[in-house]
Order: sequence, then structure tokens, then C-alpha cells
Amino acid sequence: MEKTYKTVWDECLAFIKDNMTGKENEKAFSTWFEPIVPVKLEGSTLTIQVPSQFFYEWLELNYVGLLKDAIRLALGNQARLQYSIIMDTSISESPLTTSIPSVGHPSTVNRAKDVPVNLNRDGWRELPNPFVLPGIQKMRINSQLSDSYTLHNFIEGECNRLARAAGYALAENPGRTAFNPLMLYGGVGLGKTHLANAIGLKTKELHPEITVLYVTSEQFLQQFADAGRNGTTSDFIHFYEMVDVLIIDDIQFWANKATRTQEAFFHIFNTLHQANKQIIITSDKAPSELQGLESRLVSRLKWGLAAELQAPDVETRMRILHQKLANDGVEMPDDVIEYIAYNINTNVRELEGALISLIAQSSLNHRDITLDLARQMVDKFVKSTNREVTIDYIQKVVCDYFNIPIDSIQSRTRKREIVQARQLTMYFAKKMTKSSLAIIGLQCGNKDHATVLHACKTVANLAETDKQFRFWIEDLEKKFKE
Repeated sequence: MEKTYKTVWDECLAFIKDNMTGKENEKAFSTWFEPIVPVKLEGSTLTIQVPSQFFYEWLELNYVGLLKDAIRLALGNQARLQYSIIMDTSISESPLTTSIPSVGHPSTVNRAKDVPVNLNRDGWRELPNPFVLPGIQKMRINSQLSDSYTLHNFIEGECNRLARAAGYALAENPGRTAFNPLMLYGGVGLGKTHLANAIGLKTKELHPEITVLYVTSEQFLQQFADAGRNGTTSDFIHFYEMVDVLIIDDIQFWANKATRTQEAFFHIFNTLHQANKQIIITSDKAPSELQGLESRLVSRLKWGLAAELQAPDVETRMRILHQKLANDGVEMPDDVIEYIAYNINTNVRELEGALISLIAQSSLNHRDITLDLARQMVDKFVKSTNREVTIDYIQKVVCDYFNIPIDSIQSRTRKREIVQARQLTMYFAKKMTKSSLAIIGLQCGNKDHATVLHACKTVANLAETDKQFRFWIEDLEKKFKE
């Protein structure tokens, strides 16, 4: 006997009910499955009608696995399940509404949505494509990734280690890790775009058969608006749902506007996530701090990993400068590199800008790159740059002042000049940073907090009783203010 859409759905319901035992599950079955109405069966595709968009999203979020198993059992491994979503006419102008003929009450509009049971790329139909000529059979698109933004030249430090490690892990296994979506957030110029591009490039290198697409939030917004004007919104949505790794840069620009764009991306997000396709988002704020985005979209952004990129510490800044110089084939004295690294502490973009300005000054004025020229450049070209007073910086100033190696602070020697320098470092670190006594001690020779406290008291006492020591303290304070 040939199966009909009713008999197929009855088989699915029987399977689902058998797998939902207990009073709570009986209530859930009554709430979420009994209202579903089978509509039609075409080949291996069963269409079911659900009462609302929310109803569909709840099924997708909580029961998609059970639905997949049920439809496969009834129709085989090639089975597909399609939704017909009843919507009020008041929202029938939603940018996701399709032209599928109405089913049921004439005051409803139906929206079809595929649950990706069978992910066979060879079966993809032709789709209009915002980036190349329409009519492609498969997703052969320009990824829009920058070849210069690689993981190789993304300098790792404490400021970005988690984000970089997560990026490498998902590049090896896109869509199959817990980092989906991966949310990269942080201030301006800290490397979010670089890292997002680098992850995309690494993914393409390891998996050349999959489709990776980088797009800025402004591009996505403009393409969506164009699709709305041209009547191709449905094709636009389907195109993005076919991407394997989607990277959206600077999503914060959608805040307090672009409501329909947010809605479109919300549905694209759901489809990609359910199909185990990778989503990477960048933003200047953590998901919980994004104002003006729809709450349901923000909740989706919290599903995976939110990794912060912070301002690089002085060691990382020096490594960034060294690599930039090596890439450009430029040599520069170490003291100049150190000076820039210690004085430009806001972000990577400003750090590289300062380096470029210094090289330009030297080239255009036919002057050697010296520490004096670096000082002039920093004062003239880098506005509002406040020196970062860190324990590392304090150690450098103190060691330069007494003309001793900086690693001597970390040694166990009891030489008087080294002990005094170490004590002064601890004193100024407690006075000028927010670091705890334990952290100060750890960075000053792995001392405990009691040793740091004793050093601070010793310096304070010597400042009152020893003129030479008081002069050192006052002179060092002036250097910190230079």
C-alpha cells in the first residue's frame, strides 16, 4: 500500500510518542506535536503545517533530532521535512515571506523552511548569488577573505590566546565544536577582523571543499536592502543558508536599526546552526552588553563561545613590532622598538601606525632611526597616548636608571644594588598599578606578598632617613611622568 502524507505523519507521531515517556513528556507531546497538521508528501519530502513562527523555532531548538529520526524511519535516509508556517496577515510583509501558495485559511501566509536532514551538496539547485553571476550550480564564490590576515602573522599573547586557540580548533573541525557561534569581541584595533579572516583562511586551507564567506555587517545590510527592492529576498536568504562558514564582521552596527535585517539573520543563523555549519561574529562588545539588538538574536550569540581580545601587553607589542619590521624588511634599533612598545599601549592599529610614521619620518627627512626621533614622532604623531604603567614598564625604568640588566630583578642574588632595585620596583608597582601584592611578588623574582609588603615599608623608611635614596625615588617619579 502506497504511503500518504497522513500515514507517514501517523508513523512519525507514533515514533515520537514512544520516545517521549513520562507525564512531562506527555504534556510536551500534546503541546508541540498534536497541533501539527500534515499537508503533503512529494517523493521523500513531507510538508507539515505549524501554527506560528515561534512554534517552528521551538521545534527546531528542542526536537529537531527527534523529528529527523522519525522522518528517516518513515521515509528512509533521503527523507526531508518541510515546514509550512501560518502567519498573520499583519506580518505577511516580513522579508522572509515566500510566494508559496496559501494553505488553509485565506488570511494566512505560509512560509516554507527546510530541516537539513539530507545535506547532499550535489543536489543543490541553482541560486542567485550576491557575489558572482547568478545561475551557479554549486557554491563557488569569492570568500572575500584578505590573504594578508593569516594565523601565521597573528601574534599570540595573553590578550588573545583563548580566541586564537578556539579559532584554530574550529578551523580544523568547522561547525562541529562547542565554539559555534564563535563571538570575537573587543575594542577598536585589537585584531578581531584579522583573527576572523585568519580563521576563514585556515578553514579553507584544511577543507578546500567547503564554502567560506566573510562579509561586513554593512555589506549584509546593503545586500538585504537591495534584495528587498528587487523582490529577491527569498533567494538572498537561501544563498546565505548554503554557506558552510559564515563570518559577519562588526555586528554592533545593526544596533537600534535594521530590524528586518536582524530578523533575516536570525533565521539564517538558525538554519546554519542546525546544519552544523560554522558561524563567526565580531563585535566591539560582549553579547550581554550589545544594546539595540533583538533579544532572541543576542540569546543565539551566547550559545557558543564569546572570546575577548584585549589590549596587548608590552611583550606582545614588541613581538608585533618585530614581525612587522621583518615583513617589511626594515631594521630598527632595539631601544627604539622598546620605546614604541612601552609608549603606544592602546591597540595594535595605533602601534603599527606609529611604526609606519617613524619609518616615513626617517625616509622623507633622510634621518637615521634613533631614540630621539622616536620620541619626537610619538609626541607629534600619536595624540592622547598615555603610557601604560605596568610592572614590566616599572622594571624597565628602574633597571635603566641603575644601569642593570632587567632580568636581574628576577634573580635570587642578594647584591645590594639588585635588592634595592627590586625593592623600588615593588614600591612603585604597589603605588602606581592596581596589581595585588601576590602578582607584584610573582613578577619580581617569584616573591610572596609578605616580601613585597616588607619591601614597600623599607623604601618608605629609607625615603625619610637616607637623602640619596630619597633622591632616587624623586628622580624615578619624574621619569615615570616623562
